[in-house]
Amino acid sequence: MIAYVTVGADDIAAAKRFYSAFLPALGYGLKEGPEGLSYALPVAPGQSPVFPDFYVKPPFDGGAASAGNGAMVAFEASNQAQVRALHAAALVAGGADEGQPGFRPDYGPRFYVGYLRDPQGNKIALFSSNPAEPGRDG
Repeated sequence: MIAYVTVGADDIAAAKRFYSAFLPALGYGLKEGPEGLSYALPVAPGQSPVFPDFYVKPPFDGGAASAGNGAMVAFEASNQAQVRALHAAALVAGGADEGQPGFRPDYGPRFYVGYLRDPQGNKIALFSSNPAEPGRDG
């Protein structure tokens, strides 16, 4: 099980605008500290954490943050409308479009996805595979 994912950012304020445009709608809460941003799903009293947590932080080595070539983090939305709405909100919040929401021919018939780059260049996917919605073929 993946416990957490961390992406680097040189401009934490820009990263906060971007990620706060969609992560709260997916249930993530934000804690800020001098080390950066920590987004986590809520944990009911007496329950185990729901993973993964998502962290946005300056690199620990003090160097410049850079996006990983081929690396991507995907967040699941509840439906196709939410994918579209959150993709649009993330663009307004400083993200760059890497692929408008829609079906992709190389993926399953219900995989609806939109792609973004955060202000640092990290690639982010917002997707839904909701079986209650129409698929690619109808």
